[in-house]
Amino acid sequence: MKRRLLLFILPVAFLGLALFFYARLSEDPTGRDSALMARDFPAFEATTLEDEQQRVDQSLLEGELTLVNVWGEWCAACRQEMPQLLDLADRGLRIVGINYRDTRENGQAFLDEFGDPFSANIFDPDGDLGFELGVIGAPETFLVDAEGIIRYHHKGYVSPEDVHNHLLPEVEKWR
Repeated sequence: MKRRLLLFILPVAFLGLALFFYARLSEDPTGRDSALMARDFPAFEATTLEDEQQRVDQSLLEGELTLVNVWGEWCAACRQEMPQLLDLADRGLRIVGINYRDTRENGQAFLDEFGDPFSANIFDPDGDLGFELGVIGAPETFLVDAEGIIRYHHKGYVSPEDVHNHLLPEVEKWR
């Protein structure tokens, strides 16, 4: 009797776990809020992509609403979203880049080829700042208010629709 019960319980438990994991994997990751929402941008100290002698820290993000974009030369989606970032910069939005898990040479070549919407680029070759932000992979974008608090987090490619439907309304809300 115990054996029959076990033969029934094991497949039911397996099916339950399979359904749970399927549901979690099929969720839209852009719809989940960041664990860092409404928290201070993590403290950091790093160099800039352009100048290995120039040091910056989290105070770089204070005083003005700033879009922080995590990108890398190796990231195909980063190439696709560059026109949207250039447009946002042309509209007067301050954008700071985090060159994530890249080399200075590759990062500079990327900006030379696709344009540079960034007022500054934080160089994060080992991904330490990305780790502190909970970055899963580039691109990811954060809206940081003038006090250095994360107000919005977008995971993945920023499409023209995302700019219109999500980023610009958030920018207006926090300006």
